[in-house]
Amino acid sequence: MTQPDYLTVIRERGIGALDRKMGIEITEASPARLVGTMPVEGNTQPMGILHGGASVVLAESLGSIGTQLHAGPDRRIVGVDINATHHKSASTGIVTGVATAISLGKTMCSYEIVISNEAGERTCTARITCLILAQR
Repeated sequence: MTQPDYLTVIRERGIGALDRKMGIEITEASPARLVGTMPVEGNTQPMGILHGGASVVLAESLGSIGTQLHAGPDRRIVGVDINATHHKSASTGIVTGVATAISLGKTMCSYEIVISNEAGERTCTARITCLILAQR
């Protein structure tokens, strides 16, 4: 059996309204690894730097999409835990998040997400755990 083209699956299914508002674009996708970008502009706090919550939105989007790809189209998923450590600010350009699966289970998935600025410097490290709900 061949692997599905996960980027096509995401494009066909669409992304969430918040992802669109934030300018998030998924550039690589599989259950094991996802990559997405987000502009700093429009996602800043009053001091003109990337809002920490925006980084968490990018991280949660990547981990949730990865879990959904792992679970399949007939299963629903929900995030149950997320945490983030902010290391460095970003004030221009884009940030890139790389989500790497820590565990892909039958009922739970966890990802580590590393977010970096255009210089390749780590700005945030996050971890998310998502629950795969039982089929109904």
